Amino acid sequence: MPRWVFLALTAVTGFSGLAYEVTWQKYLGILLGAHSEATAAVLGLFLGGLSLGYRVLGALARALVARANRRNRPARLLATYGAIEAAVGVWSLAFPSLFPLVRAASVALPTGDGALAFSVDTALAALLIVPPAMLMGGTIPFLTQALARNLSDATRLHALVYATNTAGAFVGALATGFALIRWLGLAGVLHAMGLVNVAVGAAFALQGTRRRAPADLDPARTAPALAPGAAAVYAAIAFLVGFAMMVLQTIAIRIAGLSFGSSEYTFAMVVAVFVSCIALGSTAVAALPRIPRALVVAVLWLSWAGFAALYFALETGPYWVHVLRSLFRDQDATFPAYYTAAFLGLALVLGPAVALSGAVLPLLFHALRREVGELGAQAGRLYGTNTLGSLAGALIGGYALFYWLDLHQVYRVAVCALALAAVLATLRETPRVGLAGAGVALIGALLLVASFRPWRVTYLVSGAFRERTPEVWTYQGPSAMPHHKWKQPLFYDDDPNSSVAVLSVPVRGRESRSIVVNGKSDGNTEADYATMALAALVPSLFTERMEQAFVIGFGTGVSAGALAALDETKSVTVAEISRGVVDAAPYFDAYNGGVTENAKISIVRSDAYRALHKERRSFDVILSEPSNPWVTGVEMLFSREFLAEAYQRLSAKGVYCQWYHLYETSPAAVELVLRTYASVFDHVAVWSVNQADLLLLGFRDADAALDLARIEERFARADFSAAFAKMRIFELPQLLVHETLPLGVANAAGLTGPVHSLYHPRLAFEAGRAFVVGKAAVLPFLGFGEPARVGARDSLLHRYLERFAGAVPAPIRARFTAEACRREVPECAALATAWYREAPGSPALARLLDSLPGGEAVPLVRELSWFLEAAPPADAPRIGPRAALNATHRYLDYYAHSVPFEPARLLDFWERCGRTPEAVGGCAPGLRNAQQLVAGERPPAAVEWLARTAADGAHSASRGEPAEPRTPPASGAPRAP
Repeated sequence: MPRWVFLALTAVTGFSGLAYEVTWQKYLGILLGAHSEATAAVLGLFLGGLSLGYRVLGALARALVARANRRNRPARLLATYGAIEAAVGVWSLAFPSLFPLVRAASVALPTGDGALAFSVDTALAALLIVPPAMLMGGTIPFLTQALARNLSDATRLHALVYATNTAGAFVGALATGFALIRWLGLAGVLHAMGLVNVAVGAAFALQGTRRRAPADLDPARTAPALAPGAAAVYAAIAFLVGFAMMVLQTIAIRIAGLSFGSSEYTFAMVVAVFVSCIALGSTAVAALPRIPRALVVAVLWLSWAGFAALYFALETGPYWVHVLRSLFRDQDATFPAYYTAAFLGLALVLGPAVALSGAVLPLLFHALRREVGELGAQAGRLYGTNTLGSLAGALIGGYALFYWLDLHQVYRVAVCALALAAVLATLRETPRVGLAGAGVALIGALLLVASFRPWRVTYLVSGAFRERTPEVWTYQGPSAMPHHKWKQPLFYDDDPNSSVAVLSVPVRGRESRSIVVNGKSDGNTEADYATMALAALVPSLFTERMEQAFVIGFGTGVSAGALAALDETKSVTVAEISRGVVDAAPYFDAYNGGVTENAKISIVRSDAYRALHKERRSFDVILSEPSNPWVTGVEMLFSREFLAEAYQRLSAKGVYCQWYHLYETSPAAVELVLRTYASVFDHVAVWSVNQADLLLLGFRDADAALDLARIEERFARADFSAAFAKMRIFELPQLLVHETLPLGVANAAGLTGPVHSLYHPRLAFEAGRAFVVGKAAVLPFLGFGEPARVGARDSLLHRYLERFAGAVPAPIRARFTAEACRREVPECAALATAWYREAPGSPALARLLDSLPGGEAVPLVRELSWFLEAAPPADAPRIGPRAALNATHRYLDYYAHSVPFEPARLLDFWERCGRTPEAVGGCAPGLRNAQQLVAGERPPAAVEWLARTAADGAHSASRGEPAEPRTPPASGAPRAP
């Protein structure tokens, strides 16, 4: 078999190896959590196993050659390596079945919830990934030994093995991060890659039974002996390079998160850039006709210089990514092109320095190779030491140093490690420089790096990745960013998990404070106050007694403070993953009622899933206020498994509240979240704080959720009244207008399709893609059939207004309608229409409509009033498809369960559609859908319906039919008049 075929198979094993690493990390995130300690532990176990495998299997390759030489027969290296690869595949196939057993053992062992529990779980994780990681360490030593023709061929062959294996890992990083997990789920990826490894192992084993060792595989063929201590110097260089590159990759991922947003796609892209450029560097070594002795010295110093120069460019990464993003439209179709351009841009910036580092190990191998029979052992020792350096980089530079240093300081540590490696190489390869010269070079390099000014925090935390269109400052340079002109942060910290800042920001003319995590605001004390306060108060209103609460995510502490301020509250446990957020908490005490000084509140720095999983108490309210689900790790808190865990931790009348957003998302992501929620909770309601923020409520007791008398009694209590009054909510109906999907509507809809699971994390990818596009979404239309009947029956506002027997006092109606429109909740238009039908000449209504933006409120409520009529007038005129389409838009966009539209009125529009026989044909699809709606059947998805009727309307217009003057609202526009 030609050698290129073996190299191609090596690329395949690199692909599967990276796929395993990414997938195992997600599995073990379920066991250990998504916090920085867990990430460091998983990476440490993987790298530790890999390092051990390099050494052990390198020694095994040498032993096989020695035994074969003693017996004067070929060494069966390829057959042995094939068995090793097949064993990796078998382990991968079994992994999805082994993992539940390990997780069950974690729960069953009486270890508590502290350091002991984490240590035991880490040991259990080691049982899962250290054995296969060790086996994966056999690729480079075995193939270097098996495929080398002679000693002079060894360097080129070794570089090719390293390059092709790494190139395969590059493709694996992109494929797994962008597609495989999304398509196949975690178990599917492992099963597919397991079969691949078994097949590759079989191919190697089959060839190994046929192929004899090269004729010149003679242990007497040797290179000149190394000088005493030279091997230790080369090992130190390999260690330092491994340490530095792992730290630099970690920093690059963190800076990319601040520049692109911390999504799964960002992580996969940065890893792919590093891996591909390392492969290029190794390939370059393989292409060299001869290797000068001092080449490794030049490569190391150039790599050091490249990364030192990059120091001054990285802080402006958020600005340049914004410039790149401004070149692409906010359409889903541009997503691949945008990330392709982003990958190429990163490769252009980082590539030269990374590629140089990728040449170091093959060059060190060239210097270390002594004899043919030792090639595998030498490669194993070299790569084992380099991987130990990577392990140190992951645990020390990627985790521990962040307890004391910020990003730019850790970056400098890595650059200094490269300088030390370059000095060691200089001493070894160019002895004429001398110890004094090398010392001067090292001191000069360290002093130069120490003189670098700190990175400007205002650049890093700008969040410019959320500005997707060209602004006036876009092409004027980083210093023109308005974010850069803000005051310096009140607080800033790069902790092992996140980059956290506290900013003083003017909102509505008042000073407020924002908590900014990885460049994205996760709460503002002014603009987000209502969201954070209602997220705490609404579920507390429904409980029998709010004594024990569990809050996921501290943010500004407003939610925890609101819960603790209730008289009956005994304890509030807050799980916060970021040490920086916990350290920043005192900066918000003036806005949240002094949370850090409140004895009722305890902050646990932990991954929320792990913290809740280890809890044995029941909670009356569990409130989940994480970051957006496109942020890596956050998607776990939206999974079916986590929701089921939360459900089990609720008291008998407990309520689970989940924040979600309608901005920077997609209809598919919204429906995926709602489907997943309804798959766990039998009783679901959705409340809207405003046009962008939702509260998903899951109840264990449906009766308590509908007991309006009890809710009204609790609302009237002094503690609740005072809390709601801070948001200018003084009466219960003002609060009830925030209910968008009454209890049971989402359950009655029977939404079909896949759900988001820890083992098939669809939301991370859907939300990440939608975030890049950056459009707004709406809740799925559920104003039909059984959902509509349930909504009209169980709407709390509708139930409240029934006491007035159709004669709602004008002041009450005015106040709750004004609240709906002031907050821009979806019910605004329908409630204003109901007021218009009851009192069309009301001066208060006229003032309200005139105050709303857009200037279309009055004609809109007139149009919507048609849907509240009992029957159409007998002489209603015929209309065209465009008017019927406009009516469809109005019906779907402004339907409210508290003021339900009559579906028969929509049918009236389509029955009157058409002025000519040709136009009647264009109205037929809409008529069929309207008939389906009236019959109570679920119509096609609203978007699909609108697309079909829009096409029909355009078709009719092209025949010369006059277009109606009013056009439908833009997709995703706020549903307020």
